[in-house]
Amino acid sequence: MALDTVALDGLFEKAHTTNTFVEDPVSPAMIQRVYETIRWAPTAMNIQPLRLTVVDSASARELLVPHLGEANRQKTLEAPLTLIASYDPRWHEHMTHLAPFREGMQEQFEDEEDVRHSMGRMNGLIQVGYLLVGLRAHGLQVGPMNGLDPAGVDSVFHAENGWRTLVAINVGHAPKPDDPTAQRPRAGRLEFADAAQIR
Repeated sequence: MALDTVALDGLFEKAHTTNTFVEDPVSPAMIQRVYETIRWAPTAMNIQPLRLTVVDSASARELLVPHLGEANRQKTLEAPLTLIASYDPRWHEHMTHLAPFREGMQEQFEDEEDVRHSMGRMNGLIQVGYLLVGLRAHGLQVGPMNGLDPAGVDSVFHAENGWRTLVAINVGHAPKPDDPTAQRPRAGRLEFADAAQIR
């Protein structure tokens, strides 16, 4: 089942963060297909806390942009589609479906709010990693952004469901060809010897 070099390069070494995109729209149905792929990847106890807000309309984009850092605003206004990746701190309410073999788990975590937030955030970020690779695997370009005000985004988009924003991701089909900053030159990466130890 190992991927060949071409496929691996498309996901990692030859792929770049994209800042500006061609204007071709990205449909929410495409994001659904990506999600259907990544939802099978593992999380702790299968809690699956990742939640996605698909910002597809111009009106929703206008609500999002004021809560982004200055450097992320214009490129988000111009992006074909933006995802707000969040975690649900009430992930435990789904555990009878996600982990039916763990009896009483929903009740166990009901009063452990701090634990739910900690587990939800950590596993939500793990799923964000799967999401970025999944988007690339489906032929899309991504521009993840951590420069935002999570509480501000939540006040606009998550007031009713209580989700907590982790990151925003601009998504498109290809980098804008006439923009030299659409994809910057590859920056350095740590070698294995600098990032790992063998004991």
